[in-house]
Amino acid sequence: MAEMRTIGLDLAKNIFQVHGNDAEGKVLVRRRLRRAEVLEFFANAKPCLVGMEDCAGAHHWAREIAKLGHEVRLMPPAYVKPYVKRGKTDAADAEAIAEAVTRPTMRFVPVKTTDQQSALMLHKTRDLLVRQRTALINALRGHMGELGIVVPQGAQKVPGLVEALRAAGDEVPEVAWPSPAFTALPQEAWLVLAGALRLAAAPPAGR
Repeated sequence: MAEMRTIGLDLAKNIFQVHGNDAEGKVLVRRRLRRAEVLEFFANAKPCLVGMEDCAGAHHWAREIAKLGHEVRLMPPAYVKPYVKRGKTDAADAEAIAEAVTRPTMRFVPVKTTDQQSALMLHKTRDLLVRQRTALINALRGHMGELGIVVPQGAQKVPGLVEALRAAGDEVPEVAWPSPAFTALPQEAWLVLAGALRLAAAPPAGR
């Protein structure tokens, strides 16, 4: 009886697609798996080459499947796409993955450890906070600029907007004034922005 030598696994949140070939490329398995069935399927399969696209959750599944004795290789999705023979479906993607993983010229992505992924999460989170901080500062400067209130550029200069706003006095509508009560006035967007000045001006963590 022929044995599976190559498996293409199309990842998903809940329903996964498996495509298994023997040494000659003959299709032996083409089925869908629920998330809870994935590890059970690979635990019952003899060790073989398993291919997956490098996407969300891929490194987790690569580590878990490798623990069961399989050789797992991750590939950039762009390198798998040329092997899709027909319309984009889960079955077609799994078949393409099974084909691509056997190509001698294919470039693979190293499987990351949990420590490596954790470090990347920190960098991505910091980058997100920096971008949100920049967007907030730009919004504040733009809104205040509409009222003729301008301060020098730079995050460290942003708190000056509040002082300039106070100095403007009655020339500025009351809704634009920063107040501890801004949480009770969600419809007053300017007040929310002004109330977040401290966060906007604070340097990102790690600096």
